[in-house]
Amino acid sequence: MRELLTLGRYFKKTFGERVRKIPITLEGFTCPNIDGRVARGGCIYCSNESFSPSIVKLKAKPKSVKMNFDLQENPILSSQISQLKEQFFWHADFHKEKFSVGKYMIYFQSYTNTYAPLSTLKALYDEAFLLPNVVGMSIGTRVDSVNEGILDLLGSYVKRGYEIWLEYGVQSVFPQTLELINRGEDMSKAKEIFQATRERGIKVCAHLIYGLPNETQEMMIESLKRVLEWGVDGLKLHPLYVVEGTQLAKMYKKGEYTPIDLQAYCDLILHSIDLIPQNVVLQRISSGAHDETLLAPKWCFDKNIQMRYIRDKLRERGIEY
Repeated sequence: MRELLTLGRYFKKTFGERVRKIPITLEGFTCPNIDGRVARGGCIYCSNESFSPSIVKLKAKPKSVKMNFDLQENPILSSQISQLKEQFFWHADFHKEKFSVGKYMIYFQSYTNTYAPLSTLKALYDEAFLLPNVVGMSIGTRVDSVNEGILDLLGSYVKRGYEIWLEYGVQSVFPQTLELINRGEDMSKAKEIFQATRERGIKVCAHLIYGLPNETQEMMIESLKRVLEWGVDGLKLHPLYVVEGTQLAKMYKKGEYTPIDLQAYCDLILHSIDLIPQNVVLQRISSGAHDETLLAPKWCFDKNIQMRYIRDKLRERGIEY
């Protein structure tokens, strides 16, 4: 039975023990396609509350200062550091007690987590590495939201022996899709950014979404092939699901969008695994929203249902996830 290189297996191989990613959501962070820098409103499917278990611990502060590259001062930095510590210890204590996990990766998850002044990022990252048993960081971002200064900063942590990942939300390589989902960017410089990231010893994880509006299975696989050509160390593959309060929800209710079904999604995963090199870490192959905000597809309500179905199909082919 061939074993896929999952994140758990990768961590065990790299660190010799279980490592837990601690999801962190900080006040003030946003995205350049939300605040008007490149677009407004964010991606049509975006509801960070459905993506992050930490965002529920963050009290809404509508008048909070918003991060961006041009911010001269950050008056909420001390608050952000407090939130970082609070969320870390809440998650770390739980996983230490329940699963005997002893090492942690800080995962800056919600919004675009490099879209802030370099001084703010350095302060937050330095604080993260002062937390007990932290062996690295994983940072969710976009290809248009990193620069040489940020990459050099992250590269300096690699030189100190920390494991650093940048998780780039690619979603699709097709300009018409990126325009439709209000991404506010294209992927014309993605290969260059990926290479500059990896040259510094920073690992690249690319996110792709299967089931985006108007995309065929051939287009989804082409996005995967292109990303693999750019060079990646890890992948996250997600089905697109519809949650209340998003532009996608309006499209769905009008009959303008039909979600991908489980069989079609599983077929795409099987095809993808045939193409993905065995040294690329498959960090995720499922996703969903386990609450009443999920509209469709209903199979995304329970990740266990997804994974049971996908695992069964993989095992039929002699593959263990």
